Amino acid sequence: MGEPEQRAEGAGPFTTRLTWHRPDGETVVWESRLARRRGALSVRGPRDTLTMSPTSDAEALGRLRRLNALASGAFVIGGALFALGAAVAQFGSGDAFESASIYFAGGLFFNTGGYTSLLQVLNAPRHSPGGGPLVTAAWRWWGYEPMHLDWLSAFALFAGTLVFGVNLLDSFLQGLTVQQTNRLIWTPDVVGCVLFLVSGHLAFVEICHRSRPCVRSRSLGWWVVAVNQLGSVLFMISALAAFTRPGTGSLVNTDIANWGTLTGALCFSLGGVLQAFERP
Repeated sequence: MGEPEQRAEGAGPFTTRLTWHRPDGETVVWESRLARRRGALSVRGPRDTLTMSPTSDAEALGRLRRLNALASGAFVIGGALFALGAAVAQFGSGDAFESASIYFAGGLFFNTGGYTSLLQVLNAPRHSPGGGPLVTAAWRWWGYEPMHLDWLSAFALFAGTLVFGVNLLDSFLQGLTVQQTNRLIWTPDVVGCVLFLVSGHLAFVEICHRSRPCVRSRSLGWWVVAVNQLGSVLFMISALAAFTRPGTGSLVNTDIANWGTLTGALCFSLGGVLQAFERP
């Protein structure tokens, strides 16, 4: 029998889907998100029957389940705490320290979710030549893979959570001038939002296999990406509204800043709930 015919898809230099057409009529499809989150390949038989072919390594599947549960749980709790912090700022006593403390606690969970997302990429099953079974390598705590789109997306997300951490720590500082507030608190907030948006766009590219976003309403992974990206957009709107005017010392719009954070955080919590079901 001859070698299977291979077709690669993706955006630019990034490959996000590989299709092998075997001489026996079987078609095997590897997609980076499907392999990473569910540890599976798509296999279409000669009679056009579609099945999922999970990796036979039970330990690898258990690893994927644990990582997914940790990441989804972290985003659910982190989003809920951010929403609570925004609610306290909007409807509570107005105590800046109280809301900052709640935000900081939520930020720790976002850090955990971001790093775990990176671990999911680094320890995902990899495809083998000719569309053979997925292969799981040894565990890694860190890695540099800039030519993998999923790594870039997860790294941008993790970096965004770290930059948000700077913003959250600086929010405890007292007696800042308007210029210091915008430089130490507002600027990291905006940078973190930009990184979240970049991560979401790259996730869309990965799941759509092209540079433009697509709509795949039957795909759970697409809904996870879409809901999280909506949360990132709302976070950016909130950040822009939280700019302190040098002339008056007041925010551009406090209500928009608080509501943007609250609704954006709820999107990340919902995304975490959906992600809990995107497992092997």
